[in-house]
Amino acid sequence: MSDPTGGGTDAENADTAESDVADADADTADTGAAAHGGPSDPVLDELFATIESRKAELPEGSYTASLFTHEKGENAVLEKVGEEATETILAAKDDDLDELTSESADLVYHLLVLLAMKDRDLDDLRAELRDRF
Repeated sequence: MSDPTGGGTDAENADTAESDVADADADTADTGAAAHGGPSDPVLDELFATIESRKAELPEGSYTASLFTHEKGENAVLEKVGEEATETILAAKDDDLDELTSESADLVYHLLVLLAMKDRDLDDLRAELRDRF
């Protein structure tokens, strides 16, 4: 599906977003529970750190960095959260489990960008979840 902000297709944006987090992935040891997505898996922390880095440094050619500039900005992020939420719902409704996983990852990524944009972080999210559960 095409990016409604004119920034390329989802596949192009996903490729760019994946390259934005490649550095964090390269530093991650593939051992123990972390290798299987267990409780000690730092992938969300690494992803959020990469998002924060792109926000601070604004490297040219970075899809993530473009979300923090006037090139795309807050409205584009809000649109992407809505788009990815809708695509996640449709994948679930269609029982397309691979697509559900893929769209969920896109949704989480854009939610993390939105949190960073609003100067919130994973600790804020964790605290809220702890308070609720």
